[in-house]
Amino acid sequence: MKKILVTGHNGYIGPHLVRLLKDAGYYVIGVDVNLFSGCEWETLPKPDEEWIKDIRQISQKELEGIDTIMHLAAISNDPMGDLNADITYSINRDGTIKLAELAKKAGVERFLFSSSCSIYGKSDKLDMEETDPTVPLTAYAISKIECEKAISKLADSHFSPAFLRNATAYGHSPMLRIDLVVNNLLACAVARGDIRIMSDGSPWRPLVHCKDIARAFVAFFEAPKQTIHNKIINIGGNTENFQVKDVGNLVQKLVPKANIVYTGEVGKDSRDYKVRFDLLNKTLPNFKLEYTLESGMEELYKKYIDHKFSETNFNSDQFVRLRTLKNRLHLIA
Repeated sequence: MKKILVTGHNGYIGPHLVRLLKDAGYYVIGVDVNLFSGCEWETLPKPDEEWIKDIRQISQKELEGIDTIMHLAAISNDPMGDLNADITYSINRDGTIKLAELAKKAGVERFLFSSSCSIYGKSDKLDMEETDPTVPLTAYAISKIECEKAISKLADSHFSPAFLRNATAYGHSPMLRIDLVVNNLLACAVARGDIRIMSDGSPWRPLVHCKDIARAFVAFFEAPKQTIHNKIINIGGNTENFQVKDVGNLVQKLVPKANIVYTGEVGKDSRDYKVRFDLLNKTLPNFKLEYTLESGMEELYKKYIDHKFSETNFNSDQFVRLRTLKNRLHLIA
């Protein structure tokens, strides 16, 4: 039986990935420092084996016998990277590269890395492709591109990395986050009765449901090695690029009583990019997104209602990673 190590299995995407892999009959080992323990809003699926530890503490010996590493663990967005860039680089870049090097020495065959379309930053060209220049604007984005470059050099006939450049995630997860643009605007409408857009609403974002990211990892794992060997591939759909104001309009369709308010407090957002996903369609033609933005938002709206999501929830630390992290930085410093 194939053994798969999922790092960050108790994060936002991880629970979907653990469940998909378990349902497919794989042996799943989860490793997570549990920085956000207590933040879940639904029961998290359990892997076959669980290591509660920092990825920087994983040894080569522990990796022996593992077929594939699916590496999700990271300080997971731009504002958190800005809070403490040193910790972001230590975990997201140095810790990740070290893990890949140890994996290669331990005989791990595949290393699937969760990268991000945020590395495109702001570009004069819309519709960014994998071969276009990157303009990472934050510690988080810089750490991702530096990992891609370093890990790519480790590739050989025995060690096969691949890089999933994920679009901006949204949607329901047992470990919900509301610090993501779609989830935040919908949560604000449900909890407060308004849709607060902090920019002018014009920036473009490629969007993808967090479960579809997990499904992409499974598809990469099950694909023939030569198909995805050492490739960088954007994860999302060409029809799933939206301006922030479009998201606000979709929220208003779901919550008609909520008014859209442009606060303008961040001015014009510096991150503004559309992304093309032709390479994904060409490389894995059988992989199709399960969600459109509209269907994903409908599902999440129902979850908010079922959970009686309130203004107290909206203002709490539970669903906003930055607020929780500020209180727990000592656990990873």
